[in-house]
Formats: sequence, C-alpha cells, structure tokens
Amino acid sequence: MKVALVQRKYNRNSKKNLKKTISSIEKASLKGSELIVLQELHQNEYFCQSEATDFFKYANSWIEDVEFWSKIAKKYGVVLVTSLFEKRTEGLYHNTAVVFERDGSIAGKYRKMHIPDDPGFYEKFYFTPGDLGFEPIQTSVGKLGVLICWDQWYPEAARLMTLKGADILIYPTAIGWFDEDSKKEKKRQLDSWTTIQRSHAIANGIPVISCNRVGFEEDASGVIDGIRFWGNSFVCGPQGEIIAQAGKKETILYAEIDEKRTKEVRDIWPFLRDRRIDAYVDISKRYCD
Repeated sequence: MKVALVQRKYNRNSKKNLKKTISSIEKASLKGSELIVLQELHQNEYFCQSEATDFFKYANSWIEDVEFWSKIAKKYGVVLVTSLFEKRTEGLYHNTAVVFERDGSIAGKYRKMHIPDDPGFYEKFYFTPGDLGFEPIQTSVGKLGVLICWDQWYPEAARLMTLKGADILIYPTAIGWFDEDSKKEKKRQLDSWTTIQRSHAIANGIPVISCNRVGFEEDASGVIDGIRFWGNSFVCGPQGEIIAQAGKKETILYAEIDEKRTKEVRDIWPFLRDRRIDAYVDISKRYCD
C-alpha cells in the first residue's frame, strides 16, 4: 500500500495554508498514494501554546470542516486522515481525527484520549478527553488504529488498538522543542519520540505512521518564545524498521507498506500469543501501592 504523510509548517495565513495542504494531497494522489495522513490540527497554528478563549472560535466551523475534507477525499479518491477541532456544544470540545473513505464518506473518527498540560502545550484548557475508546476504523485500505500525538507515549493505547484488529497505527502529531533547549536535550527528546513509537510497532507486530508538524511557531500570547516543531515524520514496519523518514523541512513523505509483513513477523515473534493476560489485572490501577 502506498502512503503519503504531509509534513508542513504553518505560514500564518489560513487560506494559503489550506491551498498548500490541498496541493500536497493532489500531488500525493497523482503519485498513487492510497492513504494520506495530515498532521495534528493542520488547519491552523498550534494554538495550545497559551490559554486564550478566542481560539475556541476555530471549532465553530467543525461541521463545515468535516464537509470540506469529505469533498477533498472524494475529489482525489484517497483515504484521508485529518485532525480537526471538534465542537460538540458550548464549552465542550475535542481534538478529533476524522477518517474519510475514497468516496468522501466518513469511515470513522477518534477523539484524543491522553491530553497534555505542559508549558507551551496547554491542551487541557481546550480539549475534553475522548469518549469513543480505542476503536480501529475500517477503511478500504485496512483497519486504521488512529491515535493522536500525546497518545503516542502510552503502550496501552497502541495495544488496545492492536487487540481490536488494527492493521496500522497512525499518529497525527504536533511535537517540538524550545530553542533554548541544549543540543543534547533536543537529541534526547527526538530519540525518545522516535523510539517509543517504533517500540509500539515491535511490541504489536504492526506498522506505524507518525506525521508531525514542522517549523517555528511563535506563541501569540508572548509567554514563551514559541515552539520549533521538529518534523521527522516517519513510517516504520512491524519490527520497528524505518521505511521512510523526513527531516526538518516541509515535505510529502512517501512510503510503501507491505501488508504481508505483519503475518510474517508475528509468526516468528508471537508476542500476542505469549501475553499473560491472567496476570495483568493491576494494569487498570493508577499505581500499585
């Protein structure tokens, strides 16, 4: 299966930003990509750097946004993974991935479950934790285990998607560092981010797609200087092997996933077979004290 990850930077102009994203989808479709993944909250800047109620207006177009990306998926005949700001009612919002089928129909959606609250990443102010569970989304290219950004640090999320039959784990993400961080610290963070997701591939015998933002985005409030999203979007196979990886610039990252590899790998590394489910009851506790 041919896949494409659209790694882009935000240029402060929503209309130009939108045109560039659509152009990338068109290019990827013309190159034969069947599955196209967009980065987290791709329609706007990463507004969670500060807490400001003005940003809730971005969710007012939720219904129109879903209709718009439905038309794009249908126009280019691709399975499209989007990341949108969902408004359910006043004061109740979600960070939501909507997956569209080739014909523009909604294959399913996932509401981000793990919500961070760190300097520059004040997502708890904006997003309510998801309530749809960890349910793979059936599409014409397979069952997609779609998760979002902060979810990538939790092996439980990846495992549950796998146990429910996901063929691929997909992470639209927005992660970066602060310029004042040391080179060693930046390297540690990037290595950790890549390693944890590759480990999900290995532990579950499943390919992983991770599509990250890229470029520097200032904090509108001025509380911090801003975040430099580090890009490095990648696709890895079921043994954690890197199939394709981007750098720190805007790009469309292409990869081909061999869907037969999962069976081959699980036959020689049967981790699911050897799970001791009789001994895992404590996993549902916050901490075993």
